[in-house]
Amino acid sequence: MPDRVLILAHGVSVSADVIYSTIPGYRPLTLDLYRPAERSTALPLVIYVHGGGWMNGHTRQSGAFSDFTAVLADLSARGYVVASLEYRLSKEAPFPAAIDDVRTAIRFLKGNAARYGIDPRRVAIWGGSAGGQLAALAALDCGREPGGEDKSHAEQGDCVQAAVGWYGVYDFSTMPQSAIPHAENAYLDCEKGACPADRVAAASPAAHVDAKDPPMLLIHGAQDKVVPASQSRELAAKLEAAKAPVTLEVIPDVGHSWIGADAVATRAASLRALDLSFRFFDAQLKAAR
Repeated sequence: MPDRVLILAHGVSVSADVIYSTIPGYRPLTLDLYRPAERSTALPLVIYVHGGGWMNGHTRQSGAFSDFTAVLADLSARGYVVASLEYRLSKEAPFPAAIDDVRTAIRFLKGNAARYGIDPRRVAIWGGSAGGQLAALAALDCGREPGGEDKSHAEQGDCVQAAVGWYGVYDFSTMPQSAIPHAENAYLDCEKGACPADRVAAASPAAHVDAKDPPMLLIHGAQDKVVPASQSRELAAKLEAAKAPVTLEVIPDVGHSWIGADAVATRAASLRALDLSFRFFDAQLKAAR
């Protein structure tokens, strides 16, 4: 069937539900691809990975944003190709299926760089909550032979040049027992507290920190009761110790998904996180030609 292309504000076009991976026994995995009206040259790529406890969520939703497709279109209008992708959820296939899918998507997009107008040397990944964990893991543990069931575009690397994490889980070994054990158990496919140490480490971005890691921006709400802000603080400290570039922003008086005491506080924190993230992409990708 022909591609389903929609036109949003500022002339941004969206190719909806582009299939990037087909694994026998599973549903086809798709992504939405946003491209600005003006694209005479290859553009940097930003990949968004949704949250939802690894068991829910979709490509067109994030936190309290009422129209997240408009947010992604606004980012694209700044001069980016933006991809928002699905991955296998934990009840479909537990770890490492989701991170395998994220890496497959990175290779797919790089392998189709000429078709989509992407500069494969300028790629950033961004995610929130569970998507923050996946984005950080993709950024900090890359460069291996393709794993999982889909090894397409194996000639393409899966490393990125920058990463943004919003309120993500970055070290499963230090997550409080009372936080989100059901979601963690389903994702890791083992009971919290009884998971093999090597499996916990493999899924924890903090266990993969080294000096070669790309620049990272970590943003967290100070009052987050779902994923404590200590997760971002601890990862930032490890990156700093390794002399890897990192910026940490803890937004006061808001919790998970930038939810504050009222709609005004939630909106202010959401817009602050967006502004910091978009400026970070500009600094890391538009200067790196």
